[in-house]
Amino acid sequence: MRYPSMTALRALDAVARLGSVTDAARQLNLTRSAISHQINSLEQSLGFALTERIGRGIGLTYRGECYAREVHQILADIQEAGRRFEDQQISGKLRISCNPGFASFWLCYHINDFLRQYPQVQLQVVTPRAPDDTSDPNADLFIAYGIGDWPDLLVEQIVALHFFPVCSPRLINALGGLKTPQELAGFPLIHMSDQTDWRVWLAAAGASSIDAGSGIIFSDAHCAQSACIAAQGVAIGDNLLSGDALARGLLVRPFEIAINPLRGYFLVVDPTKAERSVVQAFSTWLKNQLLATTQGISDKPPISS
Repeated sequence: MRYPSMTALRALDAVARLGSVTDAARQLNLTRSAISHQINSLEQSLGFALTERIGRGIGLTYRGECYAREVHQILADIQEAGRRFEDQQISGKLRISCNPGFASFWLCYHINDFLRQYPQVQLQVVTPRAPDDTSDPNADLFIAYGIGDWPDLLVEQIVALHFFPVCSPRLINALGGLKTPQELAGFPLIHMSDQTDWRVWLAAAGASSIDAGSGIIFSDAHCAQSACIAAQGVAIGDNLLSGDALARGLLVRPFEIAINPLRGYFLVVDPTKAERSVVQAFSTWLKNQLLATTQGISDKPPISS
């Protein structure tokens, strides 16, 4: 049996998908007679009929339908192989300045997916001194935490955050349960950077009488969440950094009330570097991956702060 031509395989695939020789001819920019000729040639190579007359038109035989499904998958695999090799043309060094909390709780768990898609990229991830610091002149892009105010830079919010209390189930069990926000008075509070998040959440929950200034302040999100997982207190978590711990049962969310913080995570890029193909590839990958991994983590309607 001779190897079938690619044109003949594409003709069969188009007829099978579109259900019409005319539509197949239009999509492939061929004539109807050329499509018919290609399918006839393919039938002669295979030794069995792919099409049959149905009224004034034609349809696929049972063997034709089965063969067309195999052909469609092969053509899809060929197209995917071409896309992967095209992606591999993206190369060079990429230095990412990433907020430590985002790096620890999200990027470190997903970054290898980017490298699998773009194996020729030389990737370096660094953490800045402050969550909103975008001063590193050697960085190609920044994943920064703030209110989105970075003059003269391209700024795009990459995930909408919802804040809510989280704690270890061991802590709740040890202290006899946690049913209402007012009962937080008997629990140690864990803060990140300052007490602002707790003050706003307690006000939204109608529990302003609780002393939001109590507890311990951590300057690092990793330390704050580690202390929370270790049952040292109740922290304000969010749908991004707390997502994995919530999914694994290391943390629980005792209340449905959530707030929309003024701050969030932003992709920040110098306009002079934004057109680099490696920067665009990472930016697209980051947004798609975030969308895939954060959907459904926190679907409770938040209260705006």
